[in-house]
Amino acid sequence: MFRPGAQIIARVGNSLAVASRGFVTMRNMQTNSYRSAALAVVFCFACDAAHAADVASFPTKPIRLIVPFAPAGSADALARTMQPALSEAFGQTLVIDNRPGASSTIGTDMGAKAAPDGYTLILATTTHAVNPSLIAKLPFDTVKDFSAVSLVVSQPNILVVHPAVAAKSVKELVALAKAKPGTLNFASGGNGSSPHLSGELFKIVAGIQITHVPYKSSGPGVTDVIGGHVQMIFAGPLALEQHIKNGRLRALAVADKRRSGVLPDVPTMTEAGYPGVETGTWYGILAPARTPATIVNQVQRTIVRVLEAPELKSRILNQGVDIVGSSPAEFEKFIITEVAKWSRVVKTAGVRAD
Repeated sequence: MFRPGAQIIARVGNSLAVASRGFVTMRNMQTNSYRSAALAVVFCFACDAAHAADVASFPTKPIRLIVPFAPAGSADALARTMQPALSEAFGQTLVIDNRPGASSTIGTDMGAKAAPDGYTLILATTTHAVNPSLIAKLPFDTVKDFSAVSLVVSQPNILVVHPAVAAKSVKELVALAKAKPGTLNFASGGNGSSPHLSGELFKIVAGIQITHVPYKSSGPGVTDVIGGHVQMIFAGPLALEQHIKNGRLRALAVADKRRSGVLPDVPTMTEAGYPGVETGTWYGILAPARTPATIVNQVQRTIVRVLEAPELKSRILNQGVDIVGSSPAEFEKFIITEVAKWSRVVKTAGVRAD
């Protein structure tokens, strides 16, 4: 017998039961959500605590220093000169990892993509600031993808000429170049190298026309200047000092704001009458972007302290370089300035990468 009232009551009862179960389920879901949120908060606090502990105890394992150049070069020599003292200061081994290629971009890119935990550092040089102007598509941003740590040392370029060149000062050299445009040659270690860009900057500041003769490296270029095949070159004191002292080359000026410690009698380009021609090779330490500031500052303080140690300081100065040391902020500002400086030179001179 059909009883519509009883059916309605049954349906209502079922709905109430379903609603009741839904309410309980919702309560359980809310409880689970609260529990999940609470666990997430606890997990975050645990991660933060662990991260803080890692930062506070840094370093607890070997540190890798990527040198984006081949072994036996100047960058590698500096890294290995500093290696023992830095290993001792950190209380952990500093591992030198040479990753040459593509004008230093291979190793530098590897460093940019490493974990930002302080255990990977990169030795950057002037090339790092020149590459944005010479390489159309870099795999990293020269500034944003790195945490600047410290500028370490700088090696100013020295302008030298063959003794047969009828110029005993920069002004006499400029006068000679203006009297015979395009007849004087300058050697370099290749297109875009520091000696090349130094010569191009000199041309711009002095308003002269001298012809660029590129070599595969600065060494053969220096040899040809000594042989009289090329008239001049900008190069570091380490490559030139002995040749200047034995009379095979004549030094005209130091391309820096101050005189060289190994060649104190050679005037600066500013003293010679051509301010703005300040070139050379600098070396600094970078870390991947987002490396904790606490770790960056700790590494910076360690580097500066090590550079002031008498024995290491003497060894570095004897290589013809100047010890700098800087704060992370100062080094970042320096890199930005260098990028802009070399961009103007490359654009004005129409320099192209090899």
